[in-house]
Order: sequence, then C-alpha cells, then structure tokens
Amino acid sequence: QVRLVESGGGLVQAGGSLRLSCAESGRTFSRYAMGWFRQAPGKEREFVAAISWSSNTYYADSVKGRFTISRDNAKNTVYLQMNSLKPEDTAVYYCAATPGYSGRYYVARNEYDYWGQGTQVTVSS
Repeated sequence: QVRLVESGGGLVQAGGSLRLSCAESGRTFSRYAMGWFRQAPGKEREFVAAISWSSNTYYADSVKGRFTISRDNAKNTVYLQMNSLKPEDTAVYYCAATPGYSGRYYVARNEYDYWGQGTQVTVSS
C-alpha cells in the first residue's frame, strides 16, 4: 500500500516562496513517477509538475520557470519548490504517484494510482 503525505503549505504574500514536500511510506518509491497537481475552488484539478523515477521533469506552462520539482529517493520524498508565487497559484496542492518507466513522466490525472490528501497554499496580493 502506498501512502502519500504532503506538507509545507501555508499563507504567503505574492512574490514569496514555499516548498512543498510529499513523503511516501512504501519501499519502492524510487520506481514511482511522481506528480503535483492543484485544485482551486470551483475549478478542475490541474497538472502542475511531474518527475520520472530517473528525474526527468515536466511543467505546466503556468509554472514553468517559477516552480521546480525534485526527488530524494533516499528519503522517499518529492518536493515542489515554488518561487515568485502569484495569487492565482492559490489552491490545494496534491502529490500523486504511479509505477513508471525509467524516463517517463505523466501529466494526466488518470495516469496516477495514488494520491495524497492535499495541502493548502494561499497567496495573498
């Protein structure tokens, strides 16, 4: 059973930074492709960033150049460093995991098998 626990959300002013963490409880983290998604009130959950288990990365256009996804397989943790935050980044952020191939990352929600409970990020103007 894979359990994902996000942390690091909070309230920050526009232009500020936050780092989200997602810890995975299993023993096969290094073989999972990981992703971050977000959901704002009244909107669909949308893709933010993804990382393969060989650390290839991919970003949504809306966060490219501001957010960085990374992973530490020794700690079973994936991170999302968020810089230059904007009010439109306000959402609940979810991490997700799926068994994957070496270089492949995934961007569609239905490609992920496991989800965390989410962490709130609020950016004030």
